[in-house]
Amino acid sequence: MDRKNLGLLKDNEIIDRIKIESSSVYFEILYNRYYKKVLDKCFSFVKAKSVAEELAEDIFSKTFEKLPGFKQLSSFSSWLYSITYNHCIDYLREKKKLHYPSWSLENEIPEIIDETEEPAEGINYENFLVILELIHPEEKALLLMKYKDNLSIKQISSALRISDDAAKMRLKRARSRVIYLYNEKYLNR
Repeated sequence: MDRKNLGLLKDNEIIDRIKIESSSVYFEILYNRYYKKVLDKCFSFVKAKSVAEELAEDIFSKTFEKLPGFKQLSSFSSWLYSITYNHCIDYLREKKKLHYPSWSLENEIPEIIDETEEPAEGINYENFLVILELIHPEEKALLLMKYKDNLSIKQISSALRISDDAAKMRLKRARSRVIYLYNEKYLNR
């Protein structure tokens, strides 16, 4: 198959070929297909282009090493994004010494609000992005995994190396914190 037609292969076909042939040509296709998305996710966490590029390269190295063990129980993109989120969170935990349970206790919101209690005026997207920068990177990752990448609780818990129940509770807290902070910053002036 010529290089032009290789790009037409589906992810699972490429992965099968990598496992059989162990060719970097096939991995290069996945790299080209997903590098920009991984880089953008990294940048959304670290806000520095050079650091995001370094993290993205590390993620693809890690992905290439782990690929033989990928069982294809989820899509490649979900698996890759799990590695991406995990790697970025690990980086931030190490760099900023952010341990989620400690951070959550120190940044407790006054009360867990009802999740249906969203801002009456609706949420302005630009303001929402500001609020996302105020919460813990792990909470931000949870929200992005759930609502942007549509990952299941099982995929999220696996990516963050926590139980399903812990993922559900942290997701609930993250939503509550975003609503609370949004209301405080933009509606309760």
